[in-house]
Amino acid sequence: MIEDMKALYPQMSKGQKKIADYILSHYEQAAFMTAAKLGAAAEVSESTVVRFAMMMGYEGYSEFQEAYAGQIQERLSSPRVSKTNIYRDNHSEILKGVLVADAQNIVDSIHLVDSALFDQAVEAIEKAKHVYVVGLRTCAPLAQYLGYYLGVIREGVTVISSMNVSEIFEQLQWIDHEDVLIGISFPRYSLRTLRAMAFGNERNARLIAITDTEYSPMNMYAAIKLWAKSDMVTLADSLVAPMSLINAISVALFIRNEEKVRKNLASLEKIWEDYQTYAPDDLSSGEE
Repeated sequence: MIEDMKALYPQMSKGQKKIADYILSHYEQAAFMTAAKLGAAAEVSESTVVRFAMMMGYEGYSEFQEAYAGQIQERLSSPRVSKTNIYRDNHSEILKGVLVADAQNIVDSIHLVDSALFDQAVEAIEKAKHVYVVGLRTCAPLAQYLGYYLGVIREGVTVISSMNVSEIFEQLQWIDHEDVLIGISFPRYSLRTLRAMAFGNERNARLIAITDTEYSPMNMYAAIKLWAKSDMVTLADSLVAPMSLINAISVALFIRNEEKVRKNLASLEKIWEDYQTYAPDDLSSGEE
C-alpha cells in the first residue's frame, strides 16, 4: 500500500498529498483513524480523504481503512509467532515454557501499569452513570469477565458483545459524558473496538483503554491507558496479565464499596438458591 501511495504521489492533488504525507509520517496511528479524524490531522476535508481512498483503488474510505489497518495489525503481531520455534525440538518443555512465559508477562506488567492511571480508572468506573465494556474476538472473554464482576459491584453495566458494527453503535447510542467506556484490545487490534472507542470519544464519554503498549492504536482515544503485556508463545494470545489487571480493578472497586457489594452478593446468593442456578453441594460429594 505504501509503495502504491508513493507511486501515485505525483498525480495527487495538493490536499491528497497532505493526506499521503501525514500517513507516511504517522503510519501506524493513521491506520485506525476515522475519515474525519484523518482529515482533521492532515488539515483537509473529510470528502478529500474519501477521494484519496478512491484514488488508491478502493470503493470508499471504509474499504481503504480495512486493508490499511489489516496490514498494520499483521505487522504488529507477526513477530510474536516466531517464539514457536523454541519448543519445536523439545516438546517436554512446552508446559513449563508457556507457564513461565505467562508468569513473566504478569511480572513485566507490574512495570507497565501506571498506578496513578489505575486509580483514576477505578474512580471513573465507580462514579460513572453507566459503564460500557467492549472487547471483541479473542478479547471477548476479558470483556465478559470484567462485565460480570462490574455487574456484581454496581448497577448500569453493559458488555458490548456484537461483532456487527451497526449493532455496536446501537448498543452505545445512549452513551454520554457521564458514562465510561472501557475498550479492551490486544494484537491483532480489533478495528470494530477502535470504532466503538471513536464513537464514545465523539459522545464525550470517559474512555479507558486496556491494551498492551504505548504503540497501541487504542491509546488514540483513551484518557486513561492501562497496559498489560500479552506476548504469546505461539497461536494463542496470552491473556493472563490482562486478566490479572482486570482482577485488580475488581478488587479495588470491591474494597471501595465493600458494604454495598456484600449486600449485592447476599441478594444474588438468594436468587441463585431460589432458581437453582448452581448444582447443590451433594451432587459433587460422591454420595448416592
